[in-house]
Amino acid sequence: MTKQVDRTKTNLKLEPYQIVLRPIVTEKGFHKAEKINIYSFEVNPLANKQMIKEAVEYLFDVKVVEVNVQNRKGKTRRNRQKEGRLKHWKKAMVKLHPDSRINYF
Repeated sequence: MTKQVDRTKTNLKLEPYQIVLRPIVTEKGFHKAEKINIYSFEVNPLANKQMIKEAVEYLFDVKVVEVNVQNRKGKTRRNRQKEGRLKHWKKAMVKLHPDSRINYF
């Protein structure tokens, strides 16, 4: 049995633009943004919920109500004889105050 290591407890100080890497723009994401004001972002794997909340509030000038995170496993890819994996990544779903909105475009 392998021991779980919490990588979020570090003395490393990340800037807001290092925490929020990119928005995840999908049809499902647009539906959630319009209906229930939840936006999805790919975030730094070292970031915790509090860091993500502060970064989104700073970068987009909005009020964050709730943050949920998922650690996503990288998919297996195969090319002829060579097999590999995509990187593991962290996804954050940020619920905003009803008065706040983020415009992607």
